Amino acid sequence: MQKNLKDRVFDLIPPAMIAVVLTFWAFGPRALVDHPWALTVTSPLIVIVVLLLEAVNERHADWRMNRQEFFTDLYYSVLSATVISWVTQKMAEEPLMAAKASLGLTTQWATHLPWLVQVMMVLFLIEFGQYWMHRLMHNWTPFWLTHAPHHHLTQLNAAKGAVGNPIELFLISLSVVALFDFDKTAIFAALNCMGVISAFAHANVRADPPIWYSFFFTTIRHHSLHHSTDYESTRCNYGNSLILLDRIFGTYREGESVLVGQDDRRRLTIREQTLFPFVPVIEKFKAQKYKGQHVAARSDGAFSKTEPADVPARETVGGTATA
Repeated sequence: MQKNLKDRVFDLIPPAMIAVVLTFWAFGPRALVDHPWALTVTSPLIVIVVLLLEAVNERHADWRMNRQEFFTDLYYSVLSATVISWVTQKMAEEPLMAAKASLGLTTQWATHLPWLVQVMMVLFLIEFGQYWMHRLMHNWTPFWLTHAPHHHLTQLNAAKGAVGNPIELFLISLSVVALFDFDKTAIFAALNCMGVISAFAHANVRADPPIWYSFFFTTIRHHSLHHSTDYESTRCNYGNSLILLDRIFGTYREGESVLVGQDDRRRLTIREQTLFPFVPVIEKFKAQKYKGQHVAARSDGAFSKTEPADVPARETVGGTATA
């Protein structure tokens, strides 16, 4: 089918935005690039731009942003930029830098690499860790319980990459970049490039970048398939930004999904997303409590008066029983 001019232009917007990001961090005014709030401003700005593009060239009407989704996404965006970022810095990055200093390790050679090479290395280091963490989350129940809330999304948009259980958001933020002496602007450029790729990989934008982009970077086609409603189809295309890693490690699958979600596409509230990893423990506690009440009631000869209402049936999420 022949594409119209509008679609062809939109297909080139993802790589064009990456070029803009690289240009800004490489050649932007030092007053802006070195400003302590620079990354804090550029990261949400990228998401906002892609959200605006959704209004111009929508991919699926069912994914259209509504009031409920907007405020949920806003909550998680703020949570990720504040609490999760602070916890990651205090519990991961600062301990890594302290260990590096105490062991006398130095990576000054990284500073002398070409700037663009530094950007590529930062992106690869972060993505390599995220790929294996993401894959672990789909193959080991304790980690899946932290990640499953993200798969209960019933629509995709540019802000959905930040939506998930707080434990998962912390785990997926871990990296070893703090061990290397990269130029600060190279790190920020890599983070913003990943932000562009991830935003479009979740976005409700009719944009299908050319093969020279989609061979290396994750697109909405790749990632919507990962968000399919059947659990087995989610066990592919783990790359958040680098779909190339899936091609290398044999987890790449071609395809696209319009329907997304889990458990008959049941949408979770923020409270349910937060408590989700603890549901098995909570259910076990409730079962033991019920058993205790049952025994006590029988000993009193008054079971019919103390028996609680029927316990709700449990759903199955990827082979894991949940509430």
